[in-house]
Formats: sequence, structure tokens, C-alpha cells
Amino acid sequence: MGRCDLSDAEWVRLRPFLPVSNRRCGRWRDHRQVIDGILHRVRTGVQWHDLPERFGTWKTVYERHRLWSGDGTWERLLHQVQAAADAAGESDWDISVDSIIVRTHQHVAGARIDPPPPPASKGAEPAEHQGETAWQSLHARLVEVVREVRAWAARAAGSPPSST
Repeated sequence: MGRCDLSDAEWVRLRPFLPVSNRRCGRWRDHRQVIDGILHRVRTGVQWHDLPERFGTWKTVYERHRLWSGDGTWERLLHQVQAAADAAGESDWDISVDSIIVRTHQHVAGARIDPPPPPASKGAEPAEHQGETAWQSLHARLVEVVREVRAWAARAAGSPPSST
């Protein structure tokens, strides 16, 4: 199990909400393997072509992510997991608001975002999800994917049309 992979507890909670194959295009590859590949890509920022082989072919992982991004599956999964966690009493709705304003130069708005730092040493457990319930951890992972999907949509809406 890799650093970004779903734990068994997260998988058990997520599985009931996943879409089923429409059987028009054959059987789908295992959802867990593909979702682990998507989470790996979101976490590390690696190119689709460079996904490790343990997630299956990069094209399958990419196509499933593209399909689910376009039809709103990621947003639906996030809302369903939030509702289930809230029903189980495992949601913490405390909100902390800070009123600090940081002014930046006008050219900073379009600055490139650096890739995430490399993972810690091999075999080290990620400290960010320790002490969380499976719902909280799953929610945090889905929020990362939904943020990426929304960023893609915003970039696509703001990009000029290509003429070929």
C-alpha cells in the first residue's frame, strides 16, 4: 500500500457511493486501483504518463478521472461522504476564521505554483492523516480531487479557444 492509497476503512466507506459500469464499454478496471492512481497524481503532481504501473495503464486512470470530472461524480462523492460522516456524528463543523490580509504585488496573481515537496523517507507514514477518523481522511482526500477538478474547469473556461 502506497503513501497516497486509500486505507481499507476509507475504501469500505467510499465503495457504496461509486458509480457502476453501464456495461456499454465493457467492464471497468477496479475502482480502488484507479482512485489510488488519481489520488497519487493529485498528491504528487506527476504527469499522467508517469503514473506507476501498479495503478494500471495511465490512460485508464486519466480517462476515468476525466469522465468523473465532467459528469460531476467527484462533487457528488464529496457531498455523499460529507452527509454520511455527518449522519455518523463524525463531522467537526467548527470553523476558524482569520481576518489577516496579505497584500501582494499585482504580478503574483499569475505566478506558477511549485510542485509539492518530495515524499518523506521510504516507509514513513504520512503524519497528516494520523488521528483522523476514516471519514475525515476520506473527506480530505476527496476535497483535494475536487479542488483540482475545479481548477481545471476554471483554467478551461478562461483559456482562449484553439483554432486548428
